[in-house]
Amino acid sequence: MSRLEIVLYPEPVLTTPAKDVDEVDDEVRRLVDDMIETMYDAPGIGLAAPQVGKPVRVCICDVSNPQEDEEPKLHVLINPRVVERQGNIVWEEGCLSMPGLYREVKRSAQVVVEALDRDGNPQRYEAEGLLAVCMQHEIDHLDGVMFIDHLSRLKKRLALKEWRRLKEQHLARQAREEEEANEASEDEAD
Repeated sequence: MSRLEIVLYPEPVLTTPAKDVDEVDDEVRRLVDDMIETMYDAPGIGLAAPQVGKPVRVCICDVSNPQEDEEPKLHVLINPRVVERQGNIVWEEGCLSMPGLYREVKRSAQVVVEALDRDGNPQRYEAEGLLAVCMQHEIDHLDGVMFIDHLSRLKKRLALKEWRRLKEQHLARQAREEEEANEASEDEAD
């Protein structure tokens, strides 16, 4: 397994609908494994393949809370579709492709999702609360939709203005961390 680079908004892969997976093979399972490592390392509760530059309908979710010693509850969703929706919920959402930006988004409170699992077997998930929000957020990524797309025009414009500032800070922090890592590896080599 290897950690993948998370792409930042507005990379085109994030706003383009992903393609269905024709066959769940070793390449798809390797992508899933790399996405799992990337999501947990980030840390995040969900990740979609477009967020790591892969335009295929694959996403993962785990809303368990490790601080409360909960066991991981990983859901691998390949070619997922929301087939039922019920109720409404407003939840503050963030996104690994827009780190540091959070907004309240209205979603369905309960969903039924049909998808293939890591082995290509059909699954049906009944989700509510945070898991329902996470699944809808990740499936949106597969449809080329960002969480800010659910906001009013004014709120989206304000969020994008804030995102430009946050993105600059994020990229500067990444560059510093890479520089420090390079210096540390050079020191070890000496």
